[in-house]
Amino acid sequence: MNPALTSFLAAVDTETVLGQVLIRRNAQGFELRHVADRDASADDLESVTVSGLRALAQFTFAGAFRPLKSAPNLRRGWRVRAGDPCALERALNHLYPGAVADWFAARLNPAPVTSYRQFTARQTGMYRITTMLDDGIAGAAIRACCHADFCLKRRLWSVDGLAPDVPEQKSAIPCLEPCAILLEFARKVARLEREGKEPALPPPIADTNVPESDFDSPTNPRRARFTLEKQTVALKTPMV
Repeated sequence: MNPALTSFLAAVDTETVLGQVLIRRNAQGFELRHVADRDASADDLESVTVSGLRALAQFTFAGAFRPLKSAPNLRRGWRVRAGDPCALERALNHLYPGAVADWFAARLNPAPVTSYRQFTARQTGMYRITTMLDDGIAGAAIRACCHADFCLKRRLWSVDGLAPDVPEQKSAIPCLEPCAILLEFARKVARLEREGKEPALPPPIADTNVPESDFDSPTNPRRARFTLEKQTVALKTPMV
């Protein structure tokens, strides 16, 4: 086994929770199920193969595509048997790609964390605009995009003026650097700021039917959350 999996297994006693997945040890190896189904009878849950988890993780219960696997909308009603540690690792990689490796990396000293400024400084082309957000607006965009309503990963990276997530706010899955969704959201925010398009007051009501990566819609849940976060920044900014 690789060091990350060995370390992760050493931290699992009889059971543990990773994201929305409950992992239990048993005589046959491991059983995985949605944590909301902790007390459900095995007979009431659909038996899914390890390889079948890839398709299961693609869509919500309502059939919407899940572009972010760490979103808190993993559907429930299933269980998986993983006969050995390697099968467990494959199962977790279908549900939360790279989570075990990142969990292990976050425990290194120092952890390989990439800040917002370091990450955006590497961007070219249409994403270069993300470097132009000041710390206050960048922080508001990060708080909105990475809110627990949208992502379960515990953000370890940051920007000046914004603390990393505390463990109680998120899950055991760490986030070591900004993701593609955050980058695209920051690009949209930077464009809105450049164009001087101030959000309406009060903030628009979020429309959960809008695809989560459709940032052109003002009622996208992340954009609605950003409006609130930007107002918070404005209230904290002293008058000159």
